[in-house]
Amino acid sequence: MKNTIRKTFALLLVAFTTFAYATEDKDKKAVKTTNSTVVWKGYKVTGSHTGTIAIKSGDLEFDGETLVGGSFTIDMTSIVVTDLEGDSKASLEGHLKSDDFFGVDNYNTASLTFTTVKATGKNSYKVTGDITIKGTTESITFDLSVYGNKANATLKVDRTKFNVRYGSSSFFDGLKDKVIYDEFDLVVDLEF
Repeated sequence: MKNTIRKTFALLLVAFTTFAYATEDKDKKAVKTTNSTVVWKGYKVTGSHTGTIAIKSGDLEFDGETLVGGSFTIDMTSIVVTDLEGDSKASLEGHLKSDDFFGVDNYNTASLTFTTVKATGKNSYKVTGDITIKGTTESITFDLSVYGNKANATLKVDRTKFNVRYGSSSFFDGLKDKVIYDEFDLVVDLEF
């Protein structure tokens, strides 16, 4: 009996020691939100629109030099249109913030949390994460590159998975040249 207790204690001691050393090497690096950018681009039959949206907070987690995790919160109230001016700019920004699109009065943040990170090269990774927009969470996979204290990625997001259906030919017939494509792009440049 004493021998069993000693072995169990020794096993627990080894497990706790291993866990302590395994987590000690991980380093969370906060994203410098003022030096980082997220550019969006949405497409429609007659062209496209571009703009920016601000990162509210975020971090990347490293084990030594290897990326192992990350999480971000996006300020949905910060949606800006950069390819229009004046009343057209204000009108589109207001529409994107309305319930037709992202409903920022009720959903003022969106988030992304990495669930798996796999190295695909010296500075490149295949990331899968949970992205939450308008209270709905979906899985998304994208490539991310890290160089020094900078990282970049391009994500393709299907807005209809998050109940953003305005102008979508997947849900509405007869839109003709008023169709807005379901997918939009996010080009992310981070500094940490």
